[in-house]
Amino acid sequence: MIRIHRLTVCLLLLAPLAGCSDDDRVLAKIGGKEVKQSEFDAYLTLKRIPRTEEKRRDAAFEEYTKRRALAQAIQAEGKLDQAVLDAEVEEYKKELLISRYLEKFLDDTVTDEAVQQNYSGAAAKYEEKKVHVAHILVRTDKRMNEEQRKAKLTTVQEIYSKLGSGGNFEELARQYSEDKISGSRGGDLGWIKDGTIDARFSERAFGTKAGAYTEPFETPFGFHILRVIEETKTIRRPLGAVAGEIRYRLRNEAKTKELARLEKSAAITPKKPYVLRPEIAAQDAEAQTKPSAFGVGQQDPGADPESPSLPSQPPGFAPPSDPPGQPGQPGQPGRPSAAAPRPGFAPPPPPPPPLAQPLAPPTAAAKKPPAPAPVVPKQPAASAPVERSAP
Repeated sequence: MIRIHRLTVCLLLLAPLAGCSDDDRVLAKIGGKEVKQSEFDAYLTLKRIPRTEEKRRDAAFEEYTKRRALAQAIQAEGKLDQAVLDAEVEEYKKELLISRYLEKFLDDTVTDEAVQQNYSGAAAKYEEKKVHVAHILVRTDKRMNEEQRKAKLTTVQEIYSKLGSGGNFEELARQYSEDKISGSRGGDLGWIKDGTIDARFSERAFGTKAGAYTEPFETPFGFHILRVIEETKTIRRPLGAVAGEIRYRLRNEAKTKELARLEKSAAITPKKPYVLRPEIAAQDAEAQTKPSAFGVGQQDPGADPESPSLPSQPPGFAPPSDPPGQPGQPGQPGRPSAAAPRPGFAPPPPPPPPLAQPLAPPTAAAKKPPAPAPVVPKQPAASAPVERSAP
């Protein structure tokens, strides 16, 4: 909320700079300065307030003029560093420009069709091998001594001998397997994916024919005898399961290339090195030791230099990004919902410090703040015709 207010103040400070058409209606005057309808129209657009809703429009006009009058009065006081304010407004402007451009560029570039083409052109990438297996497990433990381990090995060899003598694998699994969950199902582990299990277990599982069983082998879990119930199958993951992952990757790739292109098109050519003037160095040293409303060396809690968040946005705005593996919406594979962030959005540089430090608790000697410049309505906003003027 604090950052939203800061952005609003920035926009109000910039409002007088906006261009207006020759027939632009003057809605009010604040301290002799005109409030044009095109400026207020831009504010309504920012706040997503329909111009046709008279009550909301009138309430917004009251808020707009009050805050503009307050900002104008504070600016007239001349107590704030205008150059710092201008720099902060410029930083917000640059961050908004970059984020909004990337949002539109990535939406136009990484379409559902692009996701579909990438999926179709890399079929093998989205295939996985599965095999249906069962096992008999005799557990071992690192804390076992050599004698105990040999006893376990003897047990699994006896089970293997019984299988060789015609013993039933499922019955032996129920009787001897120390994996009680699969043992209760005759050793059945279901379908397992290649690469998701121990390498030695995977090698035997995917290298044994259906119906056959292996000799005893050891993994970190113990001694196994493995039986393949159904042979290996290669299954392709459906588009709906991987569309979010594809979109996320494509957006990151497109963003990196576009930023590189833009940076190359606007070459930076330094002309002269920065020279630190003594008076500036003295000001910086004084600022480091000067107590603030938060105490010496403390920062305004509203300005976190480590924060990767975007600059303040109008209510209802959410920067886009796609989480990997986002399931697709019906009819639009992999298309995230409106509430879900979209991918490809690397955090911009940290936001600049706040417009001003919060005031310290008032003292008896504190002076009253100056009254805002008077708002002199020239023509009520309610009576202004609904039209969209170019700013």
